[in-house]
Amino acid sequence: MGVKIGLTGWGDHPALYTEQTRSEEKLAEYGSHFPVVEVDTAFYAIQPRERYEKWLKETPDSFSFVIKAFQQLTGHDRESRSVQEARDLMKRYEESIQPVWEKGQIDCLLFQFPPWFDVRKENIRKLRYIRDWMESYPLALEFRNRSWFQEGYKAQTLDFMRDQEWIHTICDEPQAGEGSVPRVLVPTHPKKTLVRFHGRNIHGWNKNGRKDWRKVRFLYRYNAEELQEWADRITELQKKTPEITLLFNNNSGGDAADNAKEMQDLLKIQYHDLNPRQMDLFGF
Repeated sequence: MGVKIGLTGWGDHPALYTEQTRSEEKLAEYGSHFPVVEVDTAFYAIQPRERYEKWLKETPDSFSFVIKAFQQLTGHDRESRSVQEARDLMKRYEESIQPVWEKGQIDCLLFQFPPWFDVRKENIRKLRYIRDWMESYPLALEFRNRSWFQEGYKAQTLDFMRDQEWIHTICDEPQAGEGSVPRVLVPTHPKKTLVRFHGRNIHGWNKNGRKDWRKVRFLYRYNAEELQEWADRITELQKKTPEITLLFNNNSGGDAADNAKEMQDLLKIQYHDLNPRQMDLFGF
């Protein structure tokens, strides 16, 4: 219950680890700082069950995972599939996450759709299929195309999400044209809301011909005023939604962990039942 704060992935956060921290030790160390993490590797490949079992052993029983949907399930590969092919792929994904589901440590499954996934009947149909196939799971929906929230569609989009019990993923991101969404501070699920902080690097958000686009896309450090504004918004959101998960994704420059800690201080949150801190060298 309440507000959980974490990061997108645990590997690349220099503020949390020493130079001696081995990659296989990082999740356990991460679990001494935060109670939730996004499994972004699940977007790139369906992970083996054994890997989830390993991650569960490295984190406390109170720890939870936001698991991203495999990119082929959200159409990032632009491949055309029949309904049965998509269903079979979903079964593979569902089977892989069972260790986390059985232990009750799934915060939500995050279905983040690509910038070309705009508001149209065939895409609404796809969302209905996914919700039907994954009926038992908490599903979070993140759009990357602003047509869903344009005048004339915004109210219908939010009503659809409420009816289908999609968790609204509220985004803080650059307003950089069609491939970005506005900040819509409206919960749609009776229990949960997800907020993802992508930074506000408007020049790095779109490709713009840059070869290092992915390295600079999330290059942004929130300042104190911006974080306080969000702390106030979270306080208001708490009146409408029992559980809120905040994930900081602004880590191209290693800023996510610091900003997450600052938000934790602003909201006056202290987490218990984390992993024991191995070495208090980080100033946290």
